[in-house]
Amino acid sequence: MSNQAVETVTSGADRAKVVLAIAAVVAGVVGFYLLAQQPTIVRLGAVIAGLLVGGAIAWFSGPGQRFFAFAKDSWSETRRVVWPTRKETTQVTLTVFAFVVVMAIFLWLVDKGLEWVLYDLILGWKD
Repeated sequence: MSNQAVETVTSGADRAKVVLAIAAVVAGVVGFYLLAQQPTIVRLGAVIAGLLVGGAIAWFSGPGQRFFAFAKDSWSETRRVVWPTRKETTQVTLTVFAFVVVMAIFLWLVDKGLEWVLYDLILGWKD
């Protein structure tokens, strides 16, 4: 377990910026629904504008800058991941499907066996 301290927003200005950024994103989403009679492109423009304005406001706050730095590091980390080839992915997928089928048959056999033991042998209920 990590012993890192949880970072909190301590500055009043940073708190206000974060609240404004969230309010801008919420306003974009609300605009999407309020513009229900408008073309879809206008409605999506409202959402995108809200996200852009919220991101711009967040960029100037301490937590926002830490978030964007984290996002940049995460993106560079995904480029370093060695992704499986198509052949490996297909083989693993088929292995999982085969395992699921085998387990389904096994559980069905266990269920029928317990049903036979309980209803036929112990209780004596025959169909």
